[in-house]
Order: sequence, then C-alpha cells, then structure tokens
Amino acid sequence: MIGLGGAVFLLGNGRIMGASGIIGGLVDGSGWRTWAERAAFLAGVLIMPIVLTPLYSVPISTHLTSNLAIIVAAGVCVGIGTRLANGCTSGHGVCGISRLSLRGIVATVFYILAGGLTVVLFRHVLGVI
Repeated sequence: MIGLGGAVFLLGNGRIMGASGIIGGLVDGSGWRTWAERAAFLAGVLIMPIVLTPLYSVPISTHLTSNLAIIVAAGVCVGIGTRLANGCTSGHGVCGISRLSLRGIVATVFYILAGGLTVVLFRHVLGVI
C-alpha cells in the first residue's frame, strides 16, 4: 500500500513521497503553499488503518511497551535520525530504492542497521524492553 501510494504521489505531483518532508513542510512553514495536499496525505495516513480494520479477522498485536518515557525517547530518536538522513523510510526505503537511488539505498541500510543495533542494545544488553 505504501509503494502504491508512493507511485500515485510521484505520478500525480512529480515529487517523491516522503512522510517526513510532507509533515516537516507543515511544521516549519516551507510547505504552506501545498498545505491542502499535505493535509490530505496526512488524513489518509491516519484514516486508512481505521477504514481497513474490518477487513482483518485477527487482532493486530504491537507489543508496544507501556513505558511512556521509552515511547517519547524513541520518537525523538526517530525524528533526529530523519532530519540527519534528510528523509524517512517512506522516502528513502520505498521511493528511493524503487528508483535505484544510491542515496536511498545507503540510507535504508543504515536505518535497518540502527534499528537492529537498538534492539540488541536495549533488549539483550540493557534488558530494558
């Protein structure tokens, strides 16, 4: 679904679909010229899981921790990483790899490595999660 959304976004707008860029443009004011398009994208991201929920017969389990501090820290780390990489996994991972972008491929490899190292550190070394 994300790949299809990325293809439709590219064909319709001539730009790469990256959630961090779409949200960032609304937050920092640089994307107010296309605010309606950005708001429609965000509405779709929020509404579609609710719309598709009746199609799934098995409840989805996330195994998300109940520790609010860990959730906030994870969100901050993802935000910092997104800014450092000039994009997120939807932009680099889905759209970048499909366009055979070296930058997208390298960024995605580092996203995966950082995620794996984080799990090893927190779960197996620190025993937090």
